[in-house]
Amino acid sequence: MITLGDVFRRYGPASRARWGSQRSSAQLAAMHAIEACRTEALGGQVYRCPHCDQVRYAYHSCRNRHCPTCQHDAAQDWLARQQDLLLPVPSFLVTFTLPAALRAIAFPHQAQVDDRFFRASAAALQQLAQDPRFLGGQLGMVGVLQTWTRDLRYHPHIHYLVPGGGLSADGRTWITARADFLVHVKPLAILVRAKLQAALRQTELWRSIPAEVWRQAWVVDCRPVGSGWTALKYLAPYVFRVALSNHRILGMADGEVTFRSQDGETRQTRISTLSAEAFIERFLQHILPKGFVKVRSYGLFRVGARQHLTRLRAQLILQQRKVELLPPDDERPEPDQHQDLRCPNCGQALRLERVLPRQRAPPDVQSVASREQRR
Repeated sequence: MITLGDVFRRYGPASRARWGSQRSSAQLAAMHAIEACRTEALGGQVYRCPHCDQVRYAYHSCRNRHCPTCQHDAAQDWLARQQDLLLPVPSFLVTFTLPAALRAIAFPHQAQVDDRFFRASAAALQQLAQDPRFLGGQLGMVGVLQTWTRDLRYHPHIHYLVPGGGLSADGRTWITARADFLVHVKPLAILVRAKLQAALRQTELWRSIPAEVWRQAWVVDCRPVGSGWTALKYLAPYVFRVALSNHRILGMADGEVTFRSQDGETRQTRISTLSAEAFIERFLQHILPKGFVKVRSYGLFRVGARQHLTRLRAQLILQQRKVELLPPDDERPEPDQHQDLRCPNCGQALRLERVLPRQRAPPDVQSVASREQRR
Protein backbone atom coordinates (compact mmCIF):
# COMPACT_ATOMS: atom_id res chain seq x y z
CA MET A 1 0.00 0.00 0.00
CA ILE A 2 1.25 3.46 -0.89
CA THR A 3 1.12 5.86 2.04
CA LEU A 4 1.22 9.62 2.35
CA GLY A 5 4.69 9.19 3.83
CA ASP A 6 5.81 7.51 0.60
CA VAL A 7 4.51 10.47 -1.42
CA PHE A 8 6.23 12.99 0.84
CA ARG A 9 9.53 11.09 0.86
CA ARG A 10 9.62 11.01 -2.94
CA TYR A 11 8.26 14.45 -3.82
CA GLY A 12 8.53 16.43 -0.57
CA PRO A 13 12.16 17.63 -0.95
CA ALA A 14 11.46 19.12 -4.40
CA SER A 15 8.29 20.79 -3.10
CA ARG A 16 10.17 22.38 -0.19
CA ALA A 17 12.99 23.50 -2.45
CA ARG A 18 10.53 25.40 -4.62
CA TRP A 19 7.90 26.58 -2.14
CA GLY A 20 9.54 26.19 1.26
CA SER A 21 9.77 29.93 1.88
CA GLN A 22 5.99 30.19 1.47
CA ARG A 23 5.17 27.31 3.82
CA SER A 24 4.24 27.89 7.43
CA SER A 25 6.34 26.37 10.18
CA ALA A 26 3.45 24.02 11.01
CA GLN A 27 3.27 22.81 7.40
CA LEU A 28 7.01 22.18 7.19
CA ALA A 29 7.00 20.39 10.55
CA ALA A 30 4.13 18.15 9.43
CA MET A 31 5.91 17.27 6.20
CA HIS A 32 9.10 16.28 8.01
CA ALA A 33 7.18 14.29 10.62
CA ILE A 34 5.14 12.34 8.06
CA GLU A 35 8.26 11.62 5.97
CA ALA A 36 10.04 10.19 9.02
CA CYS A 37 7.06 8.26 10.41
CA ARG A 38 7.71 4.51 10.80
CA THR A 39 11.24 4.82 9.39
CA GLU A 40 14.71 4.34 10.84
CA ALA A 41 14.90 8.13 11.29
CA LEU A 42 12.77 7.87 14.44
CA GLY A 43 14.40 4.74 15.80
CA GLY A 44 12.52 1.72 17.05
CA GLN A 45 12.98 -1.90 18.10
CA VAL A 46 14.58 -4.91 16.46
CA TYR A 47 12.96 -8.32 16.94
CA ARG A 48 14.55 -11.67 16.10
CA CYS A 49 12.83 -15.03 15.87
CA PRO A 50 14.67 -17.59 18.03
CA HIS A 51 13.63 -20.45 15.72
CA CYS A 52 14.24 -19.20 12.18
CA ASP A 53 16.48 -16.25 13.03
CA GLN A 54 14.18 -13.89 11.11
CA VAL A 55 14.77 -10.20 11.95
CA ARG A 56 11.96 -7.63 12.09
CA TYR A 57 12.21 -3.87 12.59
CA ALA A 58 9.45 -1.92 14.34
CA TYR A 59 10.04 1.79 13.88
CA HIS A 60 8.45 4.52 15.97
CA SER A 61 5.52 6.69 14.85
CA CYS A 62 5.75 10.44 14.44
CA ARG A 63 2.49 11.06 16.40
CA ASN A 64 1.76 14.16 14.36
CA ARG A 65 -1.96 14.95 14.45
CA HIS A 66 -2.04 15.33 10.65
CA CYS A 67 -0.41 11.97 9.93
CA PRO A 68 -2.93 9.38 8.66
CA THR A 69 -0.76 6.51 9.94
CA CYS A 70 -0.72 7.78 13.53
CA GLN A 71 -4.36 8.86 13.74
CA HIS A 72 -5.79 5.54 12.55
CA ASP A 73 -6.52 4.12 16.03
CA ALA A 74 -6.76 7.34 17.99
CA ALA A 75 -10.56 7.57 17.68
CA GLN A 76 -11.05 4.51 19.87
CA ASP A 77 -8.84 5.97 22.60
CA TRP A 78 -10.79 9.23 22.45
CA LEU A 79 -14.11 7.42 22.74
CA ALA A 80 -12.94 5.67 25.89
CA ARG A 81 -12.26 9.07 27.51
CA GLN A 82 -15.65 10.60 26.68
CA GLN A 83 -17.87 8.72 29.13
CA ASP A 84 -18.72 11.99 30.92
CA LEU A 85 -20.38 13.33 27.76
CA LEU A 86 -22.91 10.50 27.48
CA LEU A 87 -26.49 11.57 28.18
CA PRO A 88 -29.42 9.16 27.72
CA VAL A 89 -31.23 11.41 25.24
CA PRO A 90 -31.35 11.71 21.43
CA SER A 91 -28.49 13.77 19.98
CA PHE A 92 -28.05 16.05 16.99
CA LEU A 93 -25.17 16.99 14.69
CA VAL A 94 -25.20 20.73 13.91
CA THR A 95 -22.83 21.85 11.14
CA PHE A 96 -21.78 25.44 10.38
CA THR A 97 -20.04 26.12 7.04
CA LEU A 98 -17.84 29.13 6.34
CA PRO A 99 -19.02 30.75 3.06
CA ALA A 100 -16.78 30.56 0.00
CA ALA A 101 -16.24 34.32 -0.19
CA LEU A 102 -14.67 34.28 3.28
CA ARG A 103 -12.38 31.26 2.76
CA ALA A 104 -9.73 33.21 0.84
CA ILE A 105 -9.34 35.45 3.90
CA ALA A 106 -9.59 32.57 6.37
CA PHE A 107 -6.87 30.36 4.88
CA PRO A 108 -3.83 32.62 5.47
CA HIS A 109 -5.28 33.69 8.85
CA GLN A 110 -6.68 30.41 10.17
CA ALA A 111 -5.81 31.04 13.82
CA GLN A 112 -7.78 34.30 13.86
CA VAL A 113 -10.76 33.39 11.70
CA ASP A 114 -11.30 29.81 12.83
CA ASP A 115 -11.06 30.74 16.49
CA ARG A 116 -13.72 33.42 16.06
CA PHE A 117 -15.79 31.05 13.92
CA PHE A 118 -15.78 28.58 16.81
CA ARG A 119 -16.84 31.20 19.34
CA ALA A 120 -19.51 32.75 17.11
CA SER A 121 -21.12 29.45 16.13
CA ALA A 122 -21.19 28.11 19.69
CA ALA A 123 -22.62 31.38 21.04
CA ALA A 124 -25.26 31.54 18.29
CA LEU A 125 -26.42 27.98 18.90
CA GLN A 126 -26.52 28.50 22.65
CA GLN A 127 -28.41 31.80 22.36
CA LEU A 128 -31.06 30.39 20.06
CA ALA A 129 -31.56 27.31 22.23
CA GLN A 130 -31.98 29.42 25.38
CA ASP A 131 -34.79 31.41 23.73
CA PRO A 132 -38.10 30.20 25.27
CA ARG A 133 -39.67 30.23 21.79
CA PHE A 134 -37.34 27.41 20.78
CA LEU A 135 -35.98 25.21 23.59
CA GLY A 136 -35.50 27.47 26.60
CA GLY A 137 -32.46 25.72 28.07
CA GLN A 138 -28.66 25.63 28.11
CA LEU A 139 -27.07 23.13 25.71
CA GLY A 140 -24.02 20.92 25.96
CA MET A 141 -21.83 21.02 22.84
CA VAL A 142 -18.61 19.44 21.64
CA GLY A 143 -17.37 20.89 18.36
CA VAL A 144 -14.81 19.69 15.80
CA LEU A 145 -13.25 21.81 13.05
CA GLN A 146 -12.85 20.16 9.64
CA THR A 147 -11.28 22.06 6.74
CA TRP A 148 -11.52 19.75 3.73
CA THR A 149 -13.82 18.23 1.16
CA ARG A 150 -13.42 14.64 -0.02
CA ASP A 151 -11.20 15.80 -2.90
CA LEU A 152 -8.98 17.84 -0.52
CA ARG A 153 -10.31 21.30 -1.35
CA TYR A 154 -10.33 23.94 1.39
CA HIS A 155 -13.81 23.98 2.93
CA PRO A 156 -13.82 24.91 6.65
CA HIS A 157 -16.84 23.84 8.69
CA ILE A 158 -17.56 22.94 12.31
CA HIS A 159 -19.51 19.90 13.49
CA TYR A 160 -21.21 20.13 16.90
CA LEU A 161 -22.56 17.10 18.74
CA VAL A 162 -25.50 18.34 20.85
CA PRO A 163 -27.82 16.35 23.15
CA GLY A 164 -31.50 16.83 22.38
CA GLY A 165 -32.41 19.06 25.28
CA GLY A 166 -31.16 21.69 27.67
CA LEU A 167 -30.98 22.68 31.31
CA SER A 168 -33.41 25.36 32.44
CA ALA A 169 -32.27 28.66 33.94
CA ASP A 170 -32.85 27.37 37.48
CA GLY A 171 -30.29 24.63 36.86
CA ARG A 172 -32.67 21.88 37.99
CA THR A 173 -35.07 21.09 35.18
CA TRP A 174 -34.14 19.24 32.01
CA ILE A 175 -36.09 20.42 28.95
CA THR A 176 -36.42 17.70 26.33
CA ALA A 177 -36.29 18.60 22.64
CA ARG A 178 -38.33 16.84 20.00
CA ALA A 179 -36.79 13.63 18.71
CA ASP A 180 -36.39 15.04 15.18
CA PHE A 181 -35.95 18.77 15.82
CA LEU A 182 -33.59 20.93 17.89
CA VAL A 183 -33.58 24.51 16.51
CA HIS A 184 -34.54 26.34 13.31
CA VAL A 185 -31.50 26.58 11.03
CA LYS A 186 -32.50 29.77 9.19
CA PRO A 187 -32.43 32.11 12.22
CA LEU A 188 -29.35 30.20 13.45
CA ALA A 189 -27.53 30.99 10.19
CA ILE A 190 -28.45 34.67 10.46
CA LEU A 191 -27.29 34.79 14.08
CA VAL A 192 -23.89 33.17 13.51
CA ARG A 193 -23.28 35.48 10.54
CA ALA A 194 -23.97 38.54 12.69
CA LYS A 195 -21.77 37.32 15.54
CA LEU A 196 -18.80 36.53 13.30
CA GLN A 197 -19.24 39.85 11.52
CA ALA A 198 -19.06 41.68 14.85
CA ALA A 199 -15.99 39.67 15.89
CA LEU A 200 -14.05 40.24 12.65
CA ARG A 201 -14.95 43.93 12.62
CA GLN A 202 -12.50 44.31 15.52
CA THR A 203 -9.56 42.88 13.53
CA GLU A 204 -7.26 44.17 10.80
CA LEU A 205 -8.86 41.67 8.42
CA TRP A 206 -12.12 43.60 8.26
CA ARG A 207 -11.20 45.84 5.31
CA SER A 208 -10.25 42.90 3.10
CA ILE A 209 -13.51 40.99 3.56
CA PRO A 210 -15.96 41.37 0.64
CA ALA A 211 -19.22 43.07 1.61
CA GLU A 212 -21.36 40.37 -0.03
CA VAL A 213 -20.24 37.90 2.66
CA TRP A 214 -22.60 39.60 5.10
CA ARG A 215 -25.52 39.74 2.67
CA GLN A 216 -25.59 36.17 1.41
CA ALA A 217 -27.34 33.26 3.12
CA TRP A 218 -25.03 31.06 5.21
CA VAL A 219 -25.33 27.28 5.35
CA VAL A 220 -26.24 25.57 8.65
CA ASP A 221 -27.41 21.97 8.92
CA CYS A 222 -29.00 20.15 11.86
CA ARG A 223 -29.86 16.44 11.88
CA PRO A 224 -30.53 13.69 14.46
CA VAL A 225 -27.73 11.15 14.92
CA GLY A 226 -28.99 8.75 17.58
CA SER A 227 -28.46 8.60 21.33
CA GLY A 228 -25.56 8.39 23.75
CA TRP A 229 -22.79 6.10 22.60
CA THR A 230 -24.10 5.97 19.03
CA ALA A 231 -23.81 9.74 18.69
CA LEU A 232 -20.27 9.80 20.10
CA LYS A 233 -19.19 7.09 17.66
CA TYR A 234 -20.71 9.23 14.89
CA LEU A 235 -18.54 12.18 15.94
CA ALA A 236 -15.29 10.29 16.65
CA PRO A 237 -14.17 10.03 12.99
CA TYR A 238 -14.52 13.81 12.64
CA VAL A 239 -12.24 14.27 15.66
CA PHE A 240 -9.32 12.23 14.34
CA ARG A 241 -9.91 12.07 10.61
CA VAL A 242 -7.17 13.72 8.57
CA ALA A 243 -7.57 15.22 5.13
CA LEU A 244 -6.55 12.00 3.38
CA SER A 245 -6.23 8.44 4.68
CA ASN A 246 -3.57 6.12 3.29
CA HIS A 247 -6.01 3.61 1.83
CA ARG A 248 -7.38 6.27 -0.54
CA ILE A 249 -4.02 6.70 -2.31
CA LEU A 250 -4.07 4.43 -5.35
CA GLY A 251 -0.72 5.14 -6.96
CA MET A 252 2.11 7.54 -7.72
CA ALA A 253 4.16 7.57 -10.91
CA ASP A 254 5.67 10.03 -13.39
CA GLY A 255 5.29 12.94 -10.97
CA GLU A 256 1.57 12.33 -10.39
CA VAL A 257 -0.52 11.00 -7.51
CA THR A 258 -3.84 9.19 -7.97
CA PHE A 259 -6.35 8.96 -5.12
CA ARG A 260 -9.94 7.94 -4.53
CA SER A 261 -12.76 10.12 -3.19
CA GLN A 262 -16.53 9.97 -2.91
CA ASP A 263 -18.97 12.43 -4.44
CA GLY A 264 -20.91 14.06 -1.62
CA GLU A 265 -24.21 14.18 -3.53
CA THR A 266 -24.25 10.99 -5.61
CA ARG A 267 -22.12 8.86 -3.24
CA GLN A 268 -20.29 7.61 -6.31
CA THR A 269 -16.56 6.88 -6.15
CA ARG A 270 -14.35 9.28 -8.09
CA ILE A 271 -10.73 8.81 -9.13
CA SER A 272 -8.58 11.96 -9.20
CA THR A 273 -5.05 12.34 -10.54
CA LEU A 274 -3.00 15.42 -9.66
CA SER A 275 0.56 16.43 -10.15
CA ALA A 276 2.59 15.61 -7.04
CA GLU A 277 3.09 19.32 -6.46
CA ALA A 278 -0.66 20.04 -6.60
CA PHE A 279 -1.42 17.03 -4.42
CA ILE A 280 1.01 18.15 -1.73
CA GLU A 281 -0.35 21.70 -1.94
CA ARG A 282 -3.92 20.51 -1.39
CA PHE A 283 -2.96 18.39 1.59
CA LEU A 284 -0.92 21.14 3.24
CA GLN A 285 -3.92 23.47 3.13
CA HIS A 286 -5.34 21.46 6.02
CA ILE A 287 -2.36 21.65 8.37
CA LEU A 288 -3.65 23.65 11.32
CA PRO A 289 -1.49 26.28 13.04
CA LYS A 290 0.64 25.01 15.91
CA GLY A 291 -1.33 24.99 19.16
CA PHE A 292 -4.72 25.45 17.50
CA VAL A 293 -7.40 23.46 19.35
CA LYS A 294 -9.65 21.72 16.83
CA VAL A 295 -11.96 20.03 19.39
CA ARG A 296 -13.75 22.33 21.85
CA SER A 297 -16.48 21.90 24.46
CA TYR A 298 -19.10 24.47 25.44
CA GLY A 299 -22.05 24.88 27.78
CA LEU A 300 -22.86 21.78 29.82
CA PHE A 301 -19.87 19.98 28.23
CA ARG A 302 -17.19 22.48 29.21
CA VAL A 303 -14.50 21.08 31.47
CA GLY A 304 -15.54 23.18 34.46
CA ALA A 305 -19.07 21.72 34.37
CA ARG A 306 -18.17 18.01 34.33
CA GLN A 307 -19.23 17.37 37.95
CA HIS A 308 -22.58 19.03 37.33
CA LEU A 309 -22.88 17.02 34.11
CA THR A 310 -22.38 13.79 36.06
CA ARG A 311 -25.27 14.66 38.37
CA LEU A 312 -27.44 15.61 35.41
CA ARG A 313 -26.72 12.31 33.69
CA ALA A 314 -27.67 10.40 36.85
CA GLN A 315 -30.90 12.40 37.08
CA LEU A 316 -31.83 11.66 33.46
CA ILE A 317 -31.07 7.96 33.86
CA LEU A 318 -33.30 7.85 36.95
CA GLN A 319 -36.13 9.59 35.12
CA GLN A 320 -35.75 7.20 32.20
CA ARG A 321 -36.01 4.20 34.50
CA LYS A 322 -39.12 5.63 36.16
CA VAL A 323 -40.76 5.99 32.77
CA GLU A 324 -39.85 2.40 31.91
CA LEU A 325 -41.50 1.21 35.16
CA LEU A 326 -44.80 3.02 34.50
CA PRO A 327 -47.78 0.76 33.69
CA PRO A 328 -49.21 0.74 30.15
CA ASP A 329 -51.43 3.64 29.14
CA ASP A 330 -54.65 1.71 29.67
CA GLU A 331 -53.62 0.84 33.24
CA ARG A 332 -52.51 4.29 34.34
CA PRO A 333 -54.86 6.39 36.51
CA GLU A 334 -56.62 9.09 34.58
CA PRO A 335 -55.45 12.62 35.34
CA ASP A 336 -57.78 14.94 37.18
CA GLN A 337 -59.28 16.96 34.33
CA HIS A 338 -61.33 19.15 36.69
CA GLN A 339 -58.60 20.65 38.85
CA ASP A 340 -58.51 24.43 39.15
CA LEU A 341 -62.03 24.81 37.68
CA ARG A 342 -63.58 28.27 38.15
CA CYS A 343 -67.12 29.35 38.75
CA PRO A 344 -68.56 30.91 35.56
CA ASN A 345 -70.38 33.58 37.68
CA CYS A 346 -67.87 34.80 40.27
CA GLY A 347 -64.60 33.32 39.01
CA GLN A 348 -63.78 31.61 42.32
CA ALA A 349 -62.24 28.14 42.44
CA LEU A 350 -64.82 25.36 42.57
CA ARG A 351 -64.58 22.88 45.49
CA LEU A 352 -64.87 19.14 44.92
CA GLU A 353 -67.94 17.84 46.81
CA ARG A 354 -68.07 14.18 45.85
CA VAL A 355 -66.87 11.72 43.21
CA LEU A 356 -69.40 9.93 41.06
CA PRO A 357 -68.78 6.21 40.47
CA ARG A 358 -67.92 5.07 36.97
CA GLN A 359 -70.93 3.88 35.01
CA ARG A 360 -71.19 1.68 31.96
CA ALA A 361 -72.53 4.59 29.93
CA PRO A 362 -73.01 8.31 30.44
CA PRO A 363 -75.91 9.16 32.83
CA ASP A 364 -78.18 10.54 30.12
CA VAL A 365 -77.77 7.40 28.02
CA GLN A 366 -78.49 5.10 30.97
CA SER A 367 -81.58 7.10 31.96
CA VAL A 368 -82.92 6.74 28.44
CA ALA A 369 -82.24 3.00 28.54
CA SER A 370 -84.03 2.69 31.89
CA ARG A 371 -87.07 4.47 30.60
CA GLU A 372 -87.16 2.19 27.58
CA GLN A 373 -87.03 -0.86 29.86
CA ARG A 374 -89.90 0.43 32.04
CA ARG A 375 -92.01 0.90 28.96
